[in-house]
This record gives sequence, C-alpha cells and structure tokens, in this order.
Amino acid sequence: MRVPDPATDPQPATGSPEADESFSVRSALRSPRRLRTEVLGGLVVALALIPEAIAFSIIAGVDPRVGLFASFTMAVTIAFVGGRPAMISAATGAVALVVAPVVRDHGVDYLIATVILGGILQVVLGLLGVAKLMRFIPRMVMVGFVNALAILILIAQLPHLLGVTWIVYPLLAVGIAIIVLFPRLTKVVPAPLVAIVVLTAFTVLAGVTVPTVGDEGELPESLPSLLLPDVPLSLETLQIIAPFALAMALVGLLESLLTAKLVDDVTDTHSNKTREAWGQGIANIVTGFFGGMGGCAMIGQTMINVKVSGARTRISTFLAGLFLLILVVGLGDLVAIMPMAALVAVMIMVSVGTFDWHSIRPSTLRRLPKSEVAVMAATVVVTVATSNLAYGVLVGVLIAMVLFARRVAHFTSVTRLDASDADGERVYAVEGELFFASSNDLVYQFDYAGDPSRVVIDMTKAHIWDASTVATLDAITTRYQAKGKQVRIVGLNPDSAARHDRLSGNLGS
Repeated sequence: MRVPDPATDPQPATGSPEADESFSVRSALRSPRRLRTEVLGGLVVALALIPEAIAFSIIAGVDPRVGLFASFTMAVTIAFVGGRPAMISAATGAVALVVAPVVRDHGVDYLIATVILGGILQVVLGLLGVAKLMRFIPRMVMVGFVNALAILILIAQLPHLLGVTWIVYPLLAVGIAIIVLFPRLTKVVPAPLVAIVVLTAFTVLAGVTVPTVGDEGELPESLPSLLLPDVPLSLETLQIIAPFALAMALVGLLESLLTAKLVDDVTDTHSNKTREAWGQGIANIVTGFFGGMGGCAMIGQTMINVKVSGARTRISTFLAGLFLLILVVGLGDLVAIMPMAALVAVMIMVSVGTFDWHSIRPSTLRRLPKSEVAVMAATVVVTVATSNLAYGVLVGVLIAMVLFARRVAHFTSVTRLDASDADGERVYAVEGELFFASSNDLVYQFDYAGDPSRVVIDMTKAHIWDASTVATLDAITTRYQAKGKQVRIVGLNPDSAARHDRLSGNLGS
C-alpha cells in the first residue's frame, strides 16, 4: 500500500472528512448500496475482532471478557467522538503489553484505574495539541511502521497454524483463494465474510474437527456493567498506576494517529487528528468504567473495514462494536464453532495488503539513500523484535534525526578572504545553517595567531538556530581578544541577530 508523506497534514475547511459526501452518515443512510457496505464491513470486522480480543486478554493476563468488552466499548464510543471515520479502535496488543505488569502485580482493579487515568491523560494531551507532533515523523519511519505492522499481523497468525491437524492447511488455502478470487465475481458482499461463512458451513456439515474460536477462550454470557475500581484514592495508588497510564496514553496515541494517517491515504481525505487524540482518551475512560482493558486504533481491522470492505463512515465503526457484542453474548454458540482457519486467512490477506511492497523492490532500494533505508530497516527490526510499534517508531525517528543532523552539519563552510586594506583586515565568510551539530567545529576554522589586528566574520549567508552557535561565536571572539585583536560579526539576518543579541555574553565560559 502507498504510505502518506508525513509532512504538514492540512485540514479542510470543515476540519473533518465528513465534508466529503462519501463520508457522510446521512448520505450512507439514504443509499441502500452504501449502507449495505457499511453494515457488512462492520460485521466482518466484528468477526475478526473476537479472536484478537481474546488473544490480547491473555497477553494482559485478564479474563477474555475484559478484552471483548473493551473492544465493544472502544468501537462504539470512538464512532461518535473520534476524528477519523471508519477507523476501528479496540483492545490491542500494544496496550496489553503495557498494562500486563499492573495486572500481574496489583490485580484487575488497578488495571481499570490505569485505563481511566490513561484516558484522562490522552484527553489532556489531545487538547494540548500533541497531534501536531505527527508532522515530525519522517516518511521512511511511516514505511517501516507499515511493513513492521504487516509482519506482526502475519506472525500473530503462526500459533494458529502450528501443531494443528492437516485439514487446517487446505481450509486456509481455500479461504485465501475465496478472498482473492471472489471480488472478481462481485463486490456486493465482502470476500472475507464469504470465506468465513463457507469454511464454517463446511466444517460443520462435514463434521471436521479443527481449532475454532471457542477454543481461544470463554465467551461472555452477559452484558458489560458500569463499575468503579476498588482501589484507595491515595498518592500511593497514583504512584503505582501513573507510569503505566502515561505509557499507555503515549503508545495508544502514537498507534492511533499513525493509523489515521494511513486511512487518510487509502481514502484520499484528511482527518481531524486533534479530535482523534482526545476522542481516544474519552473512549478509554468509558472502557475503564465498564471494566475493559483499554485500547487504541487497530490497523489490521481498520484495513479490513476500509480497504477490503470499502466502508467509509462512522456507521461501520459503530456496527463493528455492536455486532461484536451481539455475536459474543447473543450468538456465542454460533461464533464458537467458526474455524480459526477462516479468520487466519482473512488476517494473512490483510497482512499482504498492508505491506508496502514497493519499498523493498531492488529498483527502489538502489535509488534511496542508504540513510533512508537504514531508518526504515531500524523501524522494522525494533518493532518486530519488541512487538511494540511505539518503540520501533521512536527508534526510527531518533535515527532519522541523528542522520539528518549529521548530513546538514556538512553544509556549513568558512571561507577566508584576502586582507582588504594596508593595515590588514581579515574577512571570513560563513555560509550554512548553524546549530549544535554544524557549529561545533566552527571554532577551529580561524587563524587566531596569523590573522591581522582586525577580523570581520560575515554571516550574510548563514543562519543561527540555537544557543550552541552563539556560544561558539563567543568562544571565537574571546580567542581573538586574548591575542589583542578586534572581531566584528556582520550580515546577521533579523532572526539570527535577535538570538545573538539576546544570548551573547550570557552563556557562561
């Protein structure tokens, strides 16, 4: 899939993709064809959410119902408050990894308190404009994020394919064939839904014994209820849950905002990232008060909804949560007999469709600078090794920043001009962007002993960006003065002059 360029992400006049008629809930309700797409998309996503939510519950160390209820409340709530229509939020593996130590060491009540506090922090961060930081994520980090995600989705399916009866593999092959070939006949019904129905019908009618959804964990038999965590309201409790709540808030926002960018590209629209950020917080607060484990946007299920099923509005997101609750509570016996091979086939095709194959073509790799390839590779390796998308993205951004600073540092030059009069006045022309990386060696570019009594440093073609550069210029001036020579710095542009005047002489020795 094509990855968006993470430069400044402008918003349309309305600040919401609903400005496009194809994203309007009202227009979908007026169009039977559009509404059918939304309904079927939500149904397919709900089916795919069930084993995922159960698996993430196991990772977090809680009852499967905690993950399933979290997926229901997250999806339904974000359908109303989120900034990206058709994006699916539910219980996720990244959040499960973050909160697992809380459950292990302190119990489920502390988990619920952590989720609520994490949601509050997300609301605060959203209102403070944390979404604007997304513009600083380089394109190759985004490419690495997408590719790592595809690999993680594929790896997550391997446990369902190991140590199973041989009939699972033909079923898997048939499921993939249906998903690939059925759209050539018609796109009225999503191919993943057809694959699930066909394989379920076959295993039931043929009496074939294969791993099913019911084998993954016990499905709930009652609706979620409102509750308050049984924890003391004390500073000690806050000290326990605050670090995990902050980590959960940051990981959830990072995954959600990156996923929103990908959906923007697939649908060729812009979403309201600020609304999505605080909307995720509200969804987690609601989830916590209903005993859920918290979550964030899910790229796999979102791609099923948007790319495979063609859904475009909040209707599909809302129905995904509603159908999930109906399926696990009202139709639990039917859902339990669905073969895991069918759902694995769906997720494998999602993995294939998510991976940016163009990024690893030999022709692409030959054209890309080695530094860009290194950023992409580091993002993929760290993400896959840690199973945490946030770690991979953070490492990728840090490497990209270091490589960028290193590259820009070489664009600075100092040219020594001839003396301009009989008394001897040396002129140095400095050119380039001066900041901590590029200005550190500046002090060694001058001939302090050999220069005449007057020295001019011409900064017409340079720009001062930070205090490090001002400190370097102060050091140069001090060295010349120690030898009884005068220094004039000329040609500063207004911004550089203001920064130099404010800081020069006030930075210490």
